[in-house]
Formats: sequence, structure tokens, C-alpha cells
Amino acid sequence: MVNDETPGQAGGEVTVWFNASCSKCRGARDLLVDHDVEARYVRYLEDAPSRQELERVVGLLGIDDPRAMMRTGEDVYRKLNLADATPDELIDAMVANPILIERPIVIRDNRAVIARPPERLLDLLDD
Repeated sequence: MVNDETPGQAGGEVTVWFNASCSKCRGARDLLVDHDVEARYVRYLEDAPSRQELERVVGLLGIDDPRAMMRTGEDVYRKLNLADATPDELIDAMVANPILIERPIVIRDNRAVIARPPERLLDLLDD
């Protein structure tokens, strides 16, 4: 994945899987700016995460079912009949169709949150 902003500060680099047209992503960005936190903003729709990256984030989120980080209301979710898909099939679907990935996902070191609402990312800033 290619990043369009510079890495974050000491104490833990912050990375945001970001979609500029998403109000929650913009809210997360604004919240990070308000807290003087530099971050890398990864435009995941244009530069989709690899299977390995998705599996890592599933682990960082502490979820067993990748569906917990998916936008199940997207048309492609229904078109691909993912309601009964296995975890491997769900990961494959997100690699091929990154629109399925919930946003924003904020990652710091070995922790991650789905920042919905954006204030959830504040948990990552507390050390």
C-alpha cells in the first residue's frame, strides 16, 4: 500500500485507512489534527491492502470474524453472496473489493480500532 502523508510521531506511528469522501474518515482526521497527532493516510480504495495486511488488522482488532470489519450493506456484499461465506472467502472478497472494508480503521503499533464514531480512535492515543 502507498501512503500519501508522512509517518507519525514517536510513541507509535498512526495509520488511517482513509476514504476522503467518508464523513467518519474526515472526522477521524480532524480529531487526530486536534490532538496534534501526525498520521499516514492510506487511500485503501485505490491501493487495496493485501491478504496479509487484512489478516494482520483482523488480529489487531481482536475479531474472529472478518465480517466485523466489513460494510455488509454494500451491493457487492449481496452480489457476491457473502452472508454465508467463510472467513477466508471474506478476506478474499475484501482484497478484491476494498469497498467492503469498514472505515476508518486506525492503527497504532500493535493495536487498531474501527473509528465509528471517530472518537473511538482516542483509545489508541492513551498510553
